[in-house]
Amino acid sequence: MENVDEKYMREALKEAMAAAEDGEVPVGAVIVSGGRIIGRGHNMTERLNDSTAHAEMIAITSATEAIGGKYLENCTIYVTVEPCPMCASALCWAKISAVVYGADDPKRGYSLFEPSLLHPKTTVRKGVLADTCGGLVSDFFKEKRKQ
Repeated sequence: MENVDEKYMREALKEAMAAAEDGEVPVGAVIVSGGRIIGRGHNMTERLNDSTAHAEMIAITSATEAIGGKYLENCTIYVTVEPCPMCASALCWAKISAVVYGADDPKRGYSLFEPSLLHPKTTVRKGVLADTCGGLVSDFFKEKRKQ
């Protein structure tokens, strides 16, 4: 039986695949509260011509609109790749309770720069479906290099 983290990471992977179909770096995120998804997002930097339109940022906006407030206490974000410092800081300001991510980002992940960017009460679980999440990004860039 699939565990809860894997269940929601598969939903984040659906978002990542939607990003790939749009020619975006395939990163996806969902935010969960009380056992239901309240926010979804995937990279939209190319579509919106906005370098801040990362999956996490889109999901935060979606979730805060859904709950009618700026804080995401008692919420968990599932994201296919380790958040960058910008997204980690935004998750801190949103007071997200937990961050669950798939693949590490060895070049731009927040933990390389400043592991304390997240709120002190935020818990982190990493490596959920890491091979699948990382493979999606690796395959995307392999295809880009062929072009």
